Amino acid sequence: MRHMYLLSLVLLLALTENILMQTDCGLGYKNHKRICLDENECESDPSICGKNARCFNTVGSYYCQCHEGFTTNSAYNFTPEDGIECEDINECVVGSAACGPYTKCVNSEGGYNCTCEAGYISSNGKDTFKSGQGVQCNELMCDRLLNERKASQAFPEFKKLVSLMTNSCLNQSEPVSMNNSTGDKRDSTQGDGDGERFLQAFLNALDDLLHGGFSSDNAKVSALFSIVESMLKLIGPQLSASQTRRVSAKTDVELLLKRGNSPPEGEFMMNTSGAQFTSHWDTATGNNHLGFTTAALLSYKGLEESLNCSFDHLKTQQKQTFKINSKVVTATVSNKETTNLTKPINLTFSHLEKKNEEHMCVFWDPELDGGAWSTRGCTTVISSADQTDCSCSHLSSFAVLMALYDIGDVYELRVVTLVGLSLSLICFFICIVTFYFVRSIQSTRNTIHLHLCISLFIAYFVFLVGITRTENKVGCAVVAGILHYFFLASFCWMCLEGVQLFRMVVLVFNTTLRPIYMFAAGYGVPAVIVAISATANASGYGTDKHCWLSIQDGFIWSFYGPVCIIIIANVFFFLITIWKLAEKFSSLNPDLDSLHKIKAFTVTAIAQLCILGIMWVFGCFQFNENTLAMSYIFTILSSLQGVLMFIMHCWLSKQVRDEYAKFLSCICTPQKRKYSEFTSNQTSKQQASRSDTHTGESHI
Repeated sequence: MRHMYLLSLVLLLALTENILMQTDCGLGYKNHKRICLDENECESDPSICGKNARCFNTVGSYYCQCHEGFTTNSAYNFTPEDGIECEDINECVVGSAACGPYTKCVNSEGGYNCTCEAGYISSNGKDTFKSGQGVQCNELMCDRLLNERKASQAFPEFKKLVSLMTNSCLNQSEPVSMNNSTGDKRDSTQGDGDGERFLQAFLNALDDLLHGGFSSDNAKVSALFSIVESMLKLIGPQLSASQTRRVSAKTDVELLLKRGNSPPEGEFMMNTSGAQFTSHWDTATGNNHLGFTTAALLSYKGLEESLNCSFDHLKTQQKQTFKINSKVVTATVSNKETTNLTKPINLTFSHLEKKNEEHMCVFWDPELDGGAWSTRGCTTVISSADQTDCSCSHLSSFAVLMALYDIGDVYELRVVTLVGLSLSLICFFICIVTFYFVRSIQSTRNTIHLHLCISLFIAYFVFLVGITRTENKVGCAVVAGILHYFFLASFCWMCLEGVQLFRMVVLVFNTTLRPIYMFAAGYGVPAVIVAISATANASGYGTDKHCWLSIQDGFIWSFYGPVCIIIIANVFFFLITIWKLAEKFSSLNPDLDSLHKIKAFTVTAIAQLCILGIMWVFGCFQFNENTLAMSYIFTILSSLQGVLMFIMHCWLSKQVRDEYAKFLSCICTPQKRKYSEFTSNQTSKQQASRSDTHTGESHI
């Protein structure tokens, strides 16, 4: 009985356990090994709350909340059974997005973005930002760029680029195509951002402008520098890298960019070919920090050759001439107020010519007669033969000038020039009188010498009285034109002498030249050359220092080109003449008297050509380099030209000496009315002798 009782109890317990195991744990719970545990609905069904909401689990239940940027029309916490959906909050309308001044709020699903208004750029360099990040929108100085449109009219190459950059400045959100901004050139930086592409396009356009040489018009130079400064200030904030370096055919540029909520501190240093720029970041930032600070240094290649002028406003203790001895550079920073810096900037220039001369730091001042070099605000810290350190209290375009002595103000040289050329003019005058009045030496060769002396006399006289009279531009141009014509004429007459000697040796029976042909070659050819030169470049006559041909654009070659051709032609004729003379001397029956005369004529002609040719070799350095030693050599050789002409063609000629003696005797000795028969006979014999000699020389 007892066993039956125990068996019943066991069956009852088993039945009770089975009943308990089949019991439901209720909503929000799950049975785990006969234990009711909380069920995490958020893990079981991640999308249980629907779109734009997230699930939060609770004990035995859960609730939903909208994502940030979304809201409901009623309860903050809800479940799907409530039939509530999350809707986007327009932060730009409700005012929760305080983007700041000069910004635009752009709503997006579940959020918003702040962007800068047209003409402004964010201080962090990004297109979008959120309020509370400390980002400011700063002006891009579009008004400054818009002012460059008027200046760009002087440069057709810049019109499209200025327009492109202006549109980008005013509306940066619009994509800008750079494919055709500079003609047919293709952008080599396709992976770069807008700033890098704009920089490359700008340098391409600048290369096009500077490729064929740049006009020395001061107003155009000022406009060029103004455009470059504005472009660099505009491009700098749009760059993505903190340091950018670009080298093109005609420029070398480096740009630095610092971003941040606080102004950068310390020094910075930039380098381009031939120049180094050192300053402080607080100088580049100025009093108004824009969230970014930029600095740029651009070096021009070859521009110094076009700007080797406009030195009239330089004040020196003694009058000097100048020459640019460095690269011309443009330095600029994002600071708007750079006319009077509290901390001066430093520039170090490498010299183009390693000379231990006096050097001067200058900048291009656009307010001086449309533009000129000036030393205002710039001092030379230290200078050596290799480089010069400059300190300036403003920013602009800079260069280093090498000061040369103004040779026109050296007293000793003035004396040498006055005495030497006066002596040469006296000798030329005596030669002209001799060749014109002495009948016994009249011949084709004598006619050539006469007009050679006339050309040189007029040229040296005008040179003496007018070469430095540069104050009147029109008068100076006239003086330069006269010098150009008569110096070319002198070389043409010397060439005719070479032709005449050639004919005397080669064409024995036809040695004379018709006067009309000689005058056409001696005076007509120079007239044609000068007329063409004046028509092509009238402004090339006269420079700031001399009333002579300008070296700009190679205009000086309108003189040196024909001179070189004439010298080469004369050398050819002289070589043929010497060769033929050698053959005739070695012949069986040489006419020694005629050959010796031709030999003497040839020697004097070659000496004459050498003196005049060598003189103008040094004359090239005299007018181009303007150095004292070259000026002395040029002046001395100019003086020797007249003396040499008198000695070779007058004093060494016995016939001319006899005429001189006769002339002097008529002046110094009283004339006698009575003549003896013996004297009459002697006079008749001398006249016959001179007549024979004249006939022989004329035949030669």
